[in-house]
Amino acid sequence: MSQNRFQNLYPPMPSIFMAPTEIMYDAKHLFLFSHTQGVKKPYKEVIDICWGDAHSGGTKPLTFVRQVIAVCIYPELLQETTIAPDVKERARRLLRECPGGSVGKYCVCGIPFVQDGVCEFISKRDGGVPSYPEDIFICSGSQNALMFVLKLLVHGKGLAQTGVLTPIPCYPTFVMGLTELGAAMVPYYLCEDDGWCLHVEELRRALATSRSHCNPRILYVINPGNPTGHVQSRESIEEVIRFAAEEELFIFADEVYQDMMYAEGSQFVSYKKVLFEMGPQYSNTVELASFHSVSKGIMGECGLRCGYVELVNLDPSVKQSVTSAFNTERNTAVIGQIALNIMVDPPKPGDPSYPTFSQVSLHETVEALPGTSFQAGSGGIYAYLRLDLPQKALLQAKEEGTDPDLMYCSRLLEEEGVCLVVGKEHGQQEGTYHIRICIGTTSTRLKEVLRRLKSFHLRFLNEFS
Repeated sequence: MSQNRFQNLYPPMPSIFMAPTEIMYDAKHLFLFSHTQGVKKPYKEVIDICWGDAHSGGTKPLTFVRQVIAVCIYPELLQETTIAPDVKERARRLLRECPGGSVGKYCVCGIPFVQDGVCEFISKRDGGVPSYPEDIFICSGSQNALMFVLKLLVHGKGLAQTGVLTPIPCYPTFVMGLTELGAAMVPYYLCEDDGWCLHVEELRRALATSRSHCNPRILYVINPGNPTGHVQSRESIEEVIRFAAEEELFIFADEVYQDMMYAEGSQFVSYKKVLFEMGPQYSNTVELASFHSVSKGIMGECGLRCGYVELVNLDPSVKQSVTSAFNTERNTAVIGQIALNIMVDPPKPGDPSYPTFSQVSLHETVEALPGTSFQAGSGGIYAYLRLDLPQKALLQAKEEGTDPDLMYCSRLLEEEGVCLVVGKEHGQQEGTYHIRICIGTTSTRLKEVLRRLKSFHLRFLNEFS
Protein backbone atom coordinates (compact mmCIF):
# COMPACT_ATOMS: atom_id res chain seq x y z
CA MET A 1 0.00 0.00 0.00
CA SER A 2 1.24 3.50 -0.80
CA GLN A 3 1.86 5.87 2.11
CA ASN A 4 1.72 9.02 -0.02
CA ARG A 5 -2.04 9.60 0.18
CA PHE A 6 -1.92 10.61 3.84
CA GLN A 7 1.54 12.17 3.88
CA ASN A 8 0.34 15.77 3.58
CA LEU A 9 -2.14 15.43 6.47
CA TYR A 10 0.51 15.32 9.16
CA PRO A 11 3.22 17.80 10.18
CA PRO A 12 6.85 16.63 10.07
CA MET A 13 7.76 14.33 12.94
CA PRO A 14 11.14 13.53 14.51
CA SER A 15 13.01 10.72 12.76
CA ILE A 16 12.36 8.33 15.66
CA PHE A 17 8.65 8.54 14.81
CA MET A 18 6.56 7.53 11.84
CA ALA A 19 3.48 9.57 10.98
CA PRO A 20 0.25 7.54 11.33
CA THR A 21 0.07 5.17 8.39
CA GLU A 22 -2.69 4.00 6.08
CA ILE A 23 -2.79 0.76 8.04
CA MET A 24 -4.67 2.60 10.79
CA TYR A 25 -7.21 4.04 8.39
CA ASP A 26 -7.67 1.65 5.47
CA ALA A 27 -8.18 -1.72 7.19
CA LYS A 28 -11.82 -2.12 6.24
CA HIS A 29 -11.25 -0.56 2.81
CA LEU A 30 -8.61 -3.20 2.13
CA PHE A 31 -11.04 -5.93 3.16
CA LEU A 32 -13.80 -4.56 0.93
CA PHE A 33 -11.43 -4.00 -1.99
CA SER A 34 -10.09 -7.53 -1.77
CA HIS A 35 -13.54 -9.05 -1.84
CA THR A 36 -14.84 -6.87 -4.64
CA GLN A 37 -11.83 -7.98 -6.67
CA GLY A 38 -12.62 -11.63 -6.00
CA VAL A 39 -9.62 -12.13 -3.69
CA LYS A 40 -10.52 -14.72 -1.08
CA LYS A 41 -9.22 -14.25 2.43
CA PRO A 42 -9.02 -16.76 5.29
CA TYR A 43 -11.01 -14.39 7.50
CA LYS A 44 -14.53 -12.99 7.33
CA GLU A 45 -13.84 -9.59 8.86
CA VAL A 46 -10.99 -7.21 9.59
CA ILE A 47 -10.44 -6.69 13.32
CA ASP A 48 -9.21 -3.16 13.91
CA ILE A 49 -7.70 -2.77 17.38
CA CYS A 50 -5.55 0.26 16.64
CA TRP A 51 -7.55 2.66 18.71
CA GLY A 52 -8.19 3.09 22.42
CA ASP A 53 -11.91 3.24 21.69
CA ALA A 54 -13.74 0.84 23.98
CA HIS A 55 -17.06 0.84 22.15
CA SER A 56 -15.56 0.22 18.72
CA GLY A 57 -13.79 -2.69 20.39
CA GLY A 58 -17.10 -4.29 21.31
CA THR A 59 -17.47 -3.05 24.89
CA LYS A 60 -21.07 -2.10 25.67
CA PRO A 61 -21.91 1.38 27.01
CA LEU A 62 -22.79 1.59 30.68
CA THR A 63 -26.57 1.59 31.10
CA PHE A 64 -26.58 4.14 33.92
CA VAL A 65 -24.61 6.64 31.85
CA ARG A 66 -26.83 6.35 28.80
CA GLN A 67 -30.07 6.43 30.81
CA VAL A 68 -29.10 9.57 32.73
CA ILE A 69 -28.11 11.28 29.48
CA ALA A 70 -31.33 10.13 27.79
CA VAL A 71 -33.49 11.53 30.60
CA CYS A 72 -31.58 14.83 30.59
CA ILE A 73 -32.10 15.16 26.84
CA TYR A 74 -35.77 14.07 26.99
CA PRO A 75 -37.12 14.85 30.49
CA GLU A 76 -40.46 13.21 29.67
CA LEU A 77 -38.68 9.94 30.42
CA LEU A 78 -38.91 10.86 34.10
CA GLN A 79 -42.42 9.47 33.92
CA GLU A 80 -41.20 6.05 32.72
CA THR A 81 -41.58 3.35 35.37
CA THR A 82 -38.85 1.20 33.80
CA ILE A 83 -36.11 3.74 34.64
CA ALA A 84 -34.40 3.24 38.00
CA PRO A 85 -35.00 5.82 40.78
CA ASP A 86 -31.30 6.72 41.09
CA VAL A 87 -31.18 7.47 37.36
CA LYS A 88 -34.12 9.85 37.72
CA GLU A 89 -32.64 11.46 40.82
CA ARG A 90 -29.29 12.11 39.11
CA ALA A 91 -30.98 13.47 35.97
CA ARG A 92 -33.19 15.84 37.99
CA ARG A 93 -30.18 17.17 39.89
CA LEU A 94 -28.16 17.70 36.72
CA LEU A 95 -31.05 19.44 34.97
CA ARG A 96 -31.45 21.76 37.96
CA GLU A 97 -27.77 22.65 37.64
CA CYS A 98 -27.88 23.23 33.87
CA PRO A 99 -28.32 26.85 32.76
CA GLY A 100 -32.00 27.32 32.08
CA GLY A 101 -32.69 23.74 33.20
CA SER A 102 -31.85 22.40 29.75
CA VAL A 103 -28.89 20.64 28.14
CA GLY A 104 -29.47 22.83 25.09
CA LYS A 105 -28.32 26.07 26.73
CA TYR A 106 -24.81 27.53 26.47
CA CYS A 107 -22.53 26.62 29.35
CA VAL A 108 -19.44 28.78 28.91
CA CYS A 109 -17.65 28.26 32.21
CA GLY A 110 -18.69 24.69 32.97
CA ILE A 111 -21.42 23.48 35.31
CA PRO A 112 -20.39 24.34 38.91
CA PHE A 113 -22.02 21.15 40.21
CA VAL A 114 -19.80 19.10 37.88
CA GLN A 115 -16.69 21.03 38.91
CA ASP A 116 -17.52 20.44 42.57
CA GLY A 117 -17.92 16.73 41.85
CA VAL A 118 -14.50 16.60 40.21
CA CYS A 119 -12.98 18.26 43.29
CA GLU A 120 -14.62 15.73 45.61
CA PHE A 121 -13.37 12.89 43.40
CA ILE A 122 -9.78 14.18 43.44
CA SER A 123 -9.76 14.81 47.18
CA LYS A 124 -11.17 11.35 47.93
CA ARG A 125 -8.70 9.72 45.52
CA ASP A 126 -5.77 11.52 47.13
CA GLY A 127 -6.61 10.81 50.74
CA GLY A 128 -8.02 14.21 51.62
CA VAL A 129 -5.65 16.49 49.71
CA PRO A 130 -7.81 19.56 48.99
CA SER A 131 -9.00 20.41 45.49
CA TYR A 132 -10.68 23.66 44.50
CA PRO A 133 -13.21 24.42 41.73
CA GLU A 134 -11.23 27.43 40.54
CA ASP A 135 -8.37 25.05 39.68
CA ILE A 136 -10.58 22.73 37.61
CA PHE A 137 -11.05 23.45 33.90
CA ILE A 138 -13.45 21.25 31.94
CA CYS A 139 -12.75 20.76 28.24
CA SER A 140 -13.88 18.73 25.25
CA GLY A 141 -11.55 15.85 26.11
CA SER A 142 -8.27 15.69 28.00
CA GLN A 143 -6.27 15.99 24.77
CA ASN A 144 -8.05 19.25 24.06
CA ALA A 145 -7.17 20.48 27.56
CA LEU A 146 -3.57 19.34 27.16
CA MET A 147 -3.08 21.20 23.88
CA PHE A 148 -4.81 24.29 25.23
CA VAL A 149 -2.53 24.61 28.26
CA LEU A 150 0.50 23.92 26.06
CA LYS A 151 -0.60 26.67 23.71
CA LEU A 152 -0.50 29.16 26.58
CA LEU A 153 3.02 28.16 27.59
CA VAL A 154 4.79 27.54 24.28
CA HIS A 155 6.64 30.48 22.76
CA GLY A 156 9.98 31.61 21.33
CA LYS A 157 12.36 30.42 18.65
CA GLY A 158 15.92 29.18 18.60
CA LEU A 159 17.44 28.93 22.07
CA ALA A 160 14.28 30.56 23.48
CA GLN A 161 11.93 27.95 21.95
CA THR A 162 9.93 26.12 24.61
CA GLY A 163 11.11 22.54 24.99
CA VAL A 164 8.85 19.73 26.17
CA LEU A 165 10.46 16.60 27.64
CA THR A 166 8.45 13.79 26.04
CA PRO A 167 8.54 10.05 26.87
CA ILE A 168 9.53 7.57 24.18
CA PRO A 169 7.49 5.61 23.29
CA CYS A 170 4.60 8.07 23.20
CA TYR A 171 1.36 8.28 21.24
CA PRO A 172 1.93 10.20 17.98
CA THR A 173 -0.88 12.77 18.21
CA PHE A 174 0.88 14.44 21.15
CA VAL A 175 4.07 14.77 19.12
CA MET A 176 2.12 16.20 16.18
CA GLY A 177 0.50 18.67 18.58
CA LEU A 178 3.90 19.88 19.78
CA THR A 179 4.99 20.43 16.18
CA GLU A 180 1.83 22.33 15.35
CA LEU A 181 2.22 24.60 18.40
CA GLY A 182 5.87 25.34 17.63
CA ALA A 183 7.35 23.55 20.65
CA ALA A 184 10.60 21.59 20.58
CA MET A 185 10.19 17.93 21.48
CA VAL A 186 12.88 16.75 23.89
CA PRO A 187 12.74 12.93 23.83
CA TYR A 188 13.60 10.87 26.89
CA TYR A 189 13.54 7.08 26.66
CA LEU A 190 11.66 4.82 29.05
CA CYS A 191 13.74 1.77 30.01
CA GLU A 192 12.17 -1.26 28.33
CA ASP A 193 14.42 -3.77 30.11
CA ASP A 194 13.23 -2.37 33.44
CA GLY A 195 9.52 -2.64 32.68
CA TRP A 196 9.44 0.73 30.87
CA CYS A 197 10.53 2.52 34.03
CA LEU A 198 11.19 6.27 33.97
CA HIS A 199 14.76 6.88 35.14
CA VAL A 200 15.75 10.35 36.33
CA GLU A 201 19.25 9.82 34.91
CA GLU A 202 17.68 9.66 31.46
CA LEU A 203 15.76 12.87 32.15
CA ARG A 204 19.02 14.59 33.07
CA ARG A 205 20.65 13.36 29.86
CA ALA A 206 17.77 14.59 27.73
CA LEU A 207 17.66 17.95 29.50
CA ALA A 208 21.39 18.57 29.14
CA THR A 209 21.30 17.68 25.45
CA SER A 210 18.32 19.91 24.71
CA ARG A 211 19.75 23.12 26.14
CA SER A 212 21.95 23.53 23.10
CA HIS A 213 18.91 24.20 20.90
CA CYS A 214 15.88 25.12 23.06
CA ASN A 215 14.65 26.19 26.49
CA PRO A 216 13.23 23.07 28.23
CA ARG A 217 10.28 24.22 30.31
CA ILE A 218 7.77 21.36 30.49
CA LEU A 219 8.05 17.71 31.57
CA TYR A 220 5.34 15.46 30.13
CA VAL A 221 4.66 12.13 31.83
CA ILE A 222 2.00 9.50 31.07
CA ASN A 223 0.97 7.37 34.03
CA PRO A 224 -0.25 4.66 33.44
CA GLY A 225 1.69 4.63 30.21
CA ASN A 226 0.48 4.81 26.62
CA PRO A 227 1.45 2.58 24.84
CA THR A 228 3.54 0.74 27.43
CA GLY A 229 1.01 0.17 30.23
CA HIS A 230 3.68 0.76 32.88
CA VAL A 231 2.60 2.29 36.20
CA GLN A 232 4.97 4.55 38.11
CA SER A 233 5.78 3.69 41.69
CA ARG A 234 5.52 6.31 44.38
CA GLU A 235 9.31 6.36 44.67
CA SER A 236 9.64 7.05 40.95
CA ILE A 237 7.13 9.90 41.13
CA GLU A 238 9.01 11.45 44.07
CA GLU A 239 12.25 11.36 42.08
CA VAL A 240 10.58 13.01 39.10
CA ILE A 241 9.09 15.76 41.28
CA ARG A 242 12.47 16.50 42.88
CA PHE A 243 14.03 16.67 39.43
CA ALA A 244 11.29 19.03 38.20
CA ALA A 245 11.77 21.25 41.27
CA GLU A 246 15.55 21.41 40.73
CA GLU A 247 15.20 22.29 37.06
CA GLU A 248 12.09 24.49 37.42
CA LEU A 249 10.03 22.36 35.06
CA PHE A 250 6.24 22.44 34.77
CA ILE A 251 4.91 18.87 35.15
CA PHE A 252 2.15 17.74 32.80
CA ALA A 253 0.75 14.51 34.27
CA ASP A 254 -1.43 12.62 31.77
CA GLU A 255 -3.36 10.31 34.10
CA VAL A 256 -6.32 9.32 31.93
CA TYR A 257 -5.80 5.57 32.56
CA GLN A 258 -5.78 5.89 36.35
CA ASP A 259 -8.95 3.82 36.79
CA MET A 260 -7.60 0.93 34.72
CA MET A 261 -5.31 -1.04 37.02
CA TYR A 262 -5.28 -4.79 36.48
CA ALA A 263 -1.95 -6.27 37.63
CA GLU A 264 -2.03 -7.88 41.07
CA GLY A 265 -0.51 -5.56 43.66
CA SER A 266 -0.27 -2.55 41.34
CA GLN A 267 -1.70 0.73 42.53
CA PHE A 268 -2.17 4.11 40.93
CA VAL A 269 -0.84 7.09 42.89
CA SER A 270 -1.45 10.54 41.47
CA TYR A 271 1.29 13.11 41.02
CA LYS A 272 -0.73 15.58 43.07
CA LYS A 273 -1.03 13.23 46.04
CA VAL A 274 2.73 12.58 46.08
CA LEU A 275 3.49 16.26 45.55
CA PHE A 276 1.45 17.33 48.57
CA GLU A 277 2.76 14.56 50.78
CA MET A 278 6.35 15.63 50.06
CA GLY A 279 5.82 18.81 52.09
CA PRO A 280 5.65 22.57 51.44
CA GLN A 281 9.10 22.69 49.81
CA TYR A 282 7.48 20.98 46.83
CA SER A 283 3.71 21.29 47.30
CA ASN A 284 3.90 25.10 47.34
CA THR A 285 6.30 25.52 44.43
CA VAL A 286 6.15 22.80 41.74
CA GLU A 287 3.74 23.66 38.93
CA LEU A 288 1.51 20.75 37.97
CA ALA A 289 -1.22 20.10 35.44
CA SER A 290 -3.13 16.82 35.83
CA PHE A 291 -5.43 15.49 33.08
CA HIS A 292 -8.30 12.99 33.10
CA SER A 293 -11.05 12.01 30.66
CA VAL A 294 -14.36 10.17 30.25
CA SER A 295 -12.87 8.44 27.19
CA LYS A 296 -11.00 5.90 29.31
CA GLY A 297 -11.46 3.98 32.56
CA ILE A 298 -14.84 2.53 33.45
CA MET A 299 -16.57 4.94 31.08
CA GLY A 300 -14.97 4.38 27.68
CA GLU A 301 -17.12 7.22 26.30
CA CYS A 302 -14.72 8.55 23.67
CA GLY A 303 -17.44 10.14 21.57
CA LEU A 304 -18.89 12.28 24.36
CA ARG A 305 -15.67 14.34 24.39
CA CYS A 306 -15.17 15.58 27.92
CA GLY A 307 -12.24 15.76 30.29
CA TYR A 308 -10.62 18.09 32.78
CA VAL A 309 -7.32 19.56 33.82
CA GLU A 310 -6.45 20.54 37.39
CA LEU A 311 -3.83 23.28 37.60
CA VAL A 312 -1.69 23.49 40.74
CA ASN A 313 0.70 26.25 41.89
CA LEU A 314 0.28 28.56 38.92
CA ASP A 315 1.47 32.12 39.33
CA PRO A 316 -1.64 34.26 40.07
CA SER A 317 -1.17 36.42 36.97
CA VAL A 318 -0.77 33.33 34.79
CA LYS A 319 -3.78 31.74 36.47
CA GLN A 320 -5.87 34.78 35.62
CA SER A 321 -4.82 34.57 31.97
CA VAL A 322 -5.58 30.84 31.88
CA THR A 323 -9.02 31.35 33.41
CA SER A 324 -9.85 34.13 30.97
CA ALA A 325 -8.64 32.08 28.00
CA PHE A 326 -10.58 28.98 29.01
CA ASN A 327 -13.78 30.91 29.60
CA THR A 328 -13.43 32.72 26.29
CA GLU A 329 -12.52 29.81 24.03
CA ARG A 330 -13.94 26.71 25.69
CA ASN A 331 -17.66 26.06 25.71
CA THR A 332 -17.75 22.40 26.72
CA ALA A 333 -20.78 20.36 25.66
CA VAL A 334 -23.26 19.78 28.48
CA ILE A 335 -23.77 16.10 27.55
CA GLY A 336 -20.08 15.44 28.05
CA GLN A 337 -20.19 17.16 31.43
CA ILE A 338 -23.03 14.86 32.47
CA ALA A 339 -20.83 11.86 31.66
CA LEU A 340 -17.95 13.45 33.60
CA ASN A 341 -20.19 13.85 36.63
CA ILE A 342 -21.05 10.14 36.51
CA MET A 343 -17.39 9.19 36.11
CA VAL A 344 -16.34 11.05 39.24
CA ASP A 345 -19.48 10.05 41.17
CA PRO A 346 -20.65 6.62 39.94
CA PRO A 347 -23.46 4.54 41.49
CA LYS A 348 -22.51 3.11 44.86
CA PRO A 349 -23.25 -0.24 46.50
CA GLY A 350 -26.89 -0.21 47.49
CA ASP A 351 -28.02 2.05 44.64
CA PRO A 352 -30.55 0.42 42.26
CA SER A 353 -28.22 0.84 39.26
CA TYR A 354 -25.04 -0.39 40.95
CA PRO A 355 -25.25 -4.09 39.96
CA THR A 356 -25.56 -3.26 36.25
CA PHE A 357 -22.96 -0.52 36.46
CA SER A 358 -20.36 -2.72 38.12
CA GLN A 359 -20.71 -5.64 35.71
CA VAL A 360 -18.77 -4.05 32.85
CA SER A 361 -14.95 -4.05 32.80
CA LEU A 362 -12.42 -3.01 30.17
CA HIS A 363 -9.57 -4.88 31.82
CA GLU A 364 -8.15 -7.66 29.70
CA THR A 365 -4.61 -8.99 29.67
CA VAL A 366 -2.50 -10.31 26.88
CA GLU A 367 0.18 -12.97 26.98
CA ALA A 368 3.50 -12.85 25.20
CA LEU A 369 3.78 -14.58 21.86
CA PRO A 370 6.69 -16.82 20.79
CA GLY A 371 9.46 -14.76 19.25
CA THR A 372 8.52 -11.54 21.07
CA SER A 373 9.66 -9.77 24.21
CA PHE A 374 6.86 -8.45 26.40
CA GLN A 375 7.16 -6.19 29.42
CA ALA A 376 3.78 -6.81 31.00
CA GLY A 377 2.01 -3.60 31.96
CA SER A 378 -0.01 -2.94 35.08
CA GLY A 379 -2.56 -0.46 33.81
CA GLY A 380 -4.05 1.25 30.78
CA ILE A 381 -5.59 -0.41 27.74
CA TYR A 382 -2.59 -1.36 25.64
CA ALA A 383 -0.09 -4.17 25.30
CA TYR A 384 3.21 -3.13 23.70
CA LEU A 385 5.11 -6.08 22.25
CA ARG A 386 8.68 -6.05 21.03
CA LEU A 387 9.29 -8.03 17.84
CA ASP A 388 12.49 -10.08 17.65
CA LEU A 389 12.62 -10.12 13.86
CA PRO A 390 15.01 -12.43 11.97
CA GLN A 391 17.83 -10.84 9.97
CA LYS A 392 16.28 -12.03 6.71
CA ALA A 393 13.11 -10.11 7.53
CA LEU A 394 15.12 -6.94 8.17
CA LEU A 395 16.87 -7.33 4.82
CA GLN A 396 13.53 -7.92 3.07
CA ALA A 397 12.11 -4.72 4.57
CA LYS A 398 15.19 -2.82 3.42
CA GLU A 399 14.74 -4.14 -0.12
CA GLU A 400 11.10 -3.02 -0.04
CA GLY A 401 12.12 0.42 1.22
CA THR A 402 9.98 0.21 4.32
CA ASP A 403 10.34 -0.18 8.08
CA PRO A 404 10.44 -3.77 9.40
CA ASP A 405 7.55 -3.29 11.82
CA LEU A 406 5.47 -1.66 9.09
CA MET A 407 6.18 -4.61 6.77
CA TYR A 408 5.16 -6.96 9.57
CA CYS A 409 1.88 -5.14 10.28
CA SER A 410 1.05 -4.78 6.58
CA ARG A 411 1.38 -8.51 6.05
CA LEU A 412 -0.55 -9.25 9.24
CA LEU A 413 -3.42 -7.12 7.96
CA GLU A 414 -3.29 -8.69 4.49
CA GLU A 415 -3.03 -12.31 5.62
CA GLU A 416 -5.03 -12.38 8.86
CA GLY A 417 -7.20 -9.27 8.83
CA VAL A 418 -5.78 -7.85 12.07
CA CYS A 419 -5.01 -4.14 12.16
CA LEU A 420 -2.40 -3.11 14.77
CA VAL A 421 -0.30 0.01 15.37
CA VAL A 422 3.31 0.07 14.21
CA GLY A 423 5.88 0.69 16.94
CA LYS A 424 7.65 3.48 15.09
CA GLU A 425 4.50 5.57 15.29
CA HIS A 426 5.22 5.82 19.02
CA GLY A 427 8.97 6.27 18.77
CA GLN A 428 11.42 3.53 19.71
CA GLN A 429 15.10 2.90 20.27
CA GLU A 430 17.14 2.42 17.10
CA GLY A 431 17.19 -1.24 16.09
CA THR A 432 14.08 -2.22 18.04
CA TYR A 433 10.63 -2.98 16.62
CA HIS A 434 7.25 -3.07 18.35
CA ILE A 435 3.52 -3.42 17.84
CA ARG A 436 0.74 -1.99 19.98
CA ILE A 437 -2.43 -3.96 20.72
CA CYS A 438 -5.47 -2.31 22.25
CA ILE A 439 -6.73 -4.71 24.91
CA GLY A 440 -9.74 -2.56 25.78
CA THR A 441 -12.05 -4.92 23.95
CA THR A 442 -14.16 -7.99 24.64
CA SER A 443 -12.46 -11.20 25.74
CA THR A 444 -13.91 -13.04 22.73
CA ARG A 445 -12.51 -10.49 20.32
CA LEU A 446 -9.12 -10.39 22.04
CA LYS A 447 -8.82 -14.18 21.93
CA GLU A 448 -9.53 -14.12 18.19
CA VAL A 449 -6.89 -11.41 17.68
CA LEU A 450 -4.31 -13.44 19.59
CA ARG A 451 -5.20 -16.57 17.65
CA ARG A 452 -4.72 -14.83 14.31
CA LEU A 453 -1.59 -13.03 15.50
CA LYS A 454 0.02 -16.24 16.72
CA SER A 455 -0.80 -18.05 13.46
CA PHE A 456 0.72 -15.27 11.39
CA HIS A 457 3.75 -14.76 13.63
CA LEU A 458 4.78 -18.42 13.47
CA ARG A 459 4.46 -18.40 9.67
CA PHE A 460 6.45 -15.19 9.47
CA LEU A 461 9.28 -16.57 11.61
CA ASN A 462 9.33 -19.79 9.61
CA GLU A 463 9.50 -17.89 6.32
CA PHE A 464 12.43 -15.72 7.35
CA SER A 465 14.35 -18.10 9.62
